[in-house]
Amino acid sequence: MAYLDNIAVFVRVVELGGLSAAGRDLRVSPAVASNRIKELEKHLGVRLLNRTTRQLTPTEHGRVFYEGAKKVLETLQEAEGAVAALSGQPRGTIRVTAPLGLGKRLIASAIPEFRERYPQIEVRLRLSDHEVDIMREGIDVAFKLGLLENSSLRMRGIMDCERVLAASPAYLQRRGEPVRPEQLVEDRHDCLMLRFPGVREYFWTLQTPEGPRKFEVRGPFDTDDGDVITGWAIAGHGIINKPRFEIEPFLRNGQLRVILPDTPPTPVQLAAVYPHKKLQDPKMRLLVDFMVERCQRMIGEILRGR
Repeated sequence: MAYLDNIAVFVRVVELGGLSAAGRDLRVSPAVASNRIKELEKHLGVRLLNRTTRQLTPTEHGRVFYEGAKKVLETLQEAEGAVAALSGQPRGTIRVTAPLGLGKRLIASAIPEFRERYPQIEVRLRLSDHEVDIMREGIDVAFKLGLLENSSLRMRGIMDCERVLAASPAYLQRRGEPVRPEQLVEDRHDCLMLRFPGVREYFWTLQTPEGPRKFEVRGPFDTDDGDVITGWAIAGHGIINKPRFEIEPFLRNGQLRVILPDTPPTPVQLAAVYPHKKLQDPKMRLLVDFMVERCQRMIGEILRGR
């Protein structure tokens, strides 16, 4: 098992780019992770990683070994999954990612209940509004609001989520409430957006009588955290484009108000995205089935004000 543990550490170091990140993911210290890599390099008689002050990158030998090692671990996981299916006792670790807002409101709160049902399954949740490379970072399932763009991944749609434009009463009193979508641009309204490396939506697509139209909106500042944007809007700093379920409590208590209700943003799909082979694993099917039902129920309850 020690050799397999060493291989697992090496694979995660390559995928996450560092000892500290791999150690956190595998719940070992950076020192232990470093020793595992050294043991593996000693066993193979080659250097597997180039070490710099910022990150670790695989050498030529390391890239070759990584491809083979990853297949070994995947084959082992598949074999364990097959045994678990026969025994009726799913076990193992599932790595899950989701955007911050969605993850905090729906996914994180559901994990303890899932663990109560399946105590031998460990769930490791990573929340980030940044685009996560599922394949490179070894993620088992990502819950996303958006379109599937990577054809090597599979998607299970959960539901279409209504989006709205919203702002605080204070902002609308100060700047005026737009009655036509064109005014977002013409009147230079402060539109608050997510911006980080890799993001593609630098515009808002609204549903108009002529069909979907893109508006290149702008704002005085932006962030890579969706909850920060919501907080800015509540504080009166601009207009947001958000799934309704994320801000429904603030709409209900009057901190935010929907604007341009006749030309809302296009809906966004909530979906579970995963590598093609992952749903062959029984524990993955259990998690995805559980989260699909849970998300549908909780979003419905949020929108009904329960």
